Amino acid sequence: MADTSTGERHEFQAEVNRILDIVVNSLYSKREVFLRELISNASDACDKLRYEAQLDSALLKDDPALRITITPDAKKKTLTVSDNGIGMTHDELVENLGTIAGSGTAKFAEQLAEAEKDKAKKEKSDVSLIGQFGVGFYAAFMAADEVTVTSRRAGADEAWRWTSDGRTGFEIEPAEADTPRGTTITLKLKKDAKEFSEALRVETIIKTYSEHVALPVWLAGDGEARQINEAAALWTRQKSEISADQYTEFYRHVGHTFDEPWLTLHNRAEGVIAYTNLLFIPSSTPFDLFDPSRRHGVKLYVRKIFITDECEGLVPPWLRFLKGVVDSEDLPLNVSREVLQNNPVVAKISKALVKRVMNELKKKAEKDPEGYTTFWEAFGQVMKEGIYEDHERRDELLKLARFRSNAVDGWTSLDDYLGRMKDGQEQIYTLTGDKAETMKQSPMLEAFKAKDVEVLLLDEPVDEFWTMSADAFEEKPFVSVSRGDIDLSTIGGENASDEEKTDDEPSGDTAPLIAMLKLALEGEVKDVRESKRLTDSACCLVVDEGDMNMRLQKMLQATGQLGMQSERILEINPKHVLITSLSDIAKGDGATRDVEEMAHLLLDQALILEGELPKDPAAFARRLSDAMARAVG
Repeated sequence: MADTSTGERHEFQAEVNRILDIVVNSLYSKREVFLRELISNASDACDKLRYEAQLDSALLKDDPALRITITPDAKKKTLTVSDNGIGMTHDELVENLGTIAGSGTAKFAEQLAEAEKDKAKKEKSDVSLIGQFGVGFYAAFMAADEVTVTSRRAGADEAWRWTSDGRTGFEIEPAEADTPRGTTITLKLKKDAKEFSEALRVETIIKTYSEHVALPVWLAGDGEARQINEAAALWTRQKSEISADQYTEFYRHVGHTFDEPWLTLHNRAEGVIAYTNLLFIPSSTPFDLFDPSRRHGVKLYVRKIFITDECEGLVPPWLRFLKGVVDSEDLPLNVSREVLQNNPVVAKISKALVKRVMNELKKKAEKDPEGYTTFWEAFGQVMKEGIYEDHERRDELLKLARFRSNAVDGWTSLDDYLGRMKDGQEQIYTLTGDKAETMKQSPMLEAFKAKDVEVLLLDEPVDEFWTMSADAFEEKPFVSVSRGDIDLSTIGGENASDEEKTDDEPSGDTAPLIAMLKLALEGEVKDVRESKRLTDSACCLVVDEGDMNMRLQKMLQATGQLGMQSERILEINPKHVLITSLSDIAKGDGATRDVEEMAHLLLDQALILEGELPKDPAAFARRLSDAMARAVG
């Protein structure tokens, strides 16, 4: 880019620079996809103008026939993509082409960097990673040394020209006064990308990727321009007329992605309300799946006229991974986005869509368990949000949910868990933590292992929330093994043995020790008591009935939503050799000092087992060294 320009000079956002560098230098084998992205963006711009023209017809008056025009020029070695859509203002050019919004940007850049290192997976990264982010416009730099964007927004008097080499930044300057409405993107092609200036090659790419675009796509050049696509809304055609490849390309167009759809739902509803839906579930996880905005990817049309892609009431947040379109015949064309949120027609469509999606997921789970597992690994965390938020569909969602377990490999359903329950077992036991494999070694599971009782291992952050609102499944209550007192004596048809106590009073052997531990740990634990859950470990920490789960406390404390964690209960195993030895010491004279030191060691050990650090690491190290010195002395 020449240094003599008098336009405004802007630097790229740091993460844009990083992404552009990786895209331009690494993801080459599928670089023809840049043209599909530019055409998709042009289609979106025309859709937005068509919507705004419902409120202000003057916006379309000077040029009512919306279209996209592609102009390859072999002599100049350029490729131009233009549309007569909504266009952009000066500020929109800066915002849309100079920055990347969204909390997932840095994460996506890291994914691209990893793909760059792994040359064996290069082909896969070309197809999926760009689309996961929706790089769109930036993909143009895969084929161009310089990109110029000239745009005039509908209804505006001023036009602007944006120019960049994709490396150092960009410049903006006023464009000619007679610039037409819409956006024109001109690519000055790289030496090894001259194929994209040849009309036949460009036509082949458009027919491959953009045949489904519901706007006329014209190919211009030497001689007359000609339309090269059908320009028909794919969702209006009969399913029997649509090939799998056409569905896939439409999915990639509407979702700005490059993976294959995992599930396609194409239906037409007639009756009280009439609408058509063409929805897709992706096969890979979008980078922004957990963006705080929780926006879905479904566009709302009314009689083939684009209305909005921000209708919150159309798809619940826990189905936000859905991509596609819904075309209603009952909504008015001039309905505002605000009114749509509480529109009864939208509510009825939403209810029917959710029911259809869940029925299809149920069929998949029954007929293709392995394929359903792939879906659950990608989107299970989002589905669990529905268990917490959607009371009406909670039971159905619990049936669709899959969990890790200490009893089986892989994933299990709640129905399968119920089928494996032991005689006398009336509860579904759960344990929350950071990693399922680590939780399998938790001391809290020892009594359950001894009885061969299954425990579900919940290792996702959302598990802390839905378990608070979902009380039971098939009348079997959920019970956390880290909460309260656990009694497994009746499971397996057994009765409580004479040795098992039915109250909370400590045995005679441990009573003096427990009293001393309570005194030593006053203010650090809520209580000290004998454990019915430990068989091999000396101690563990649990929360009292009614108190907040330990992991949830840590999560809220980390985000500043909770001050100090509430005190927990220290449980000791009266049959463990360490506890029996301490019980003997506690009965002797002058044992207070020794028991006090060991009390803090026990507490620190229990914290470490929970994945936490001792409250005072230096004191822990000193106490441990003293104990080891006495042991070998």
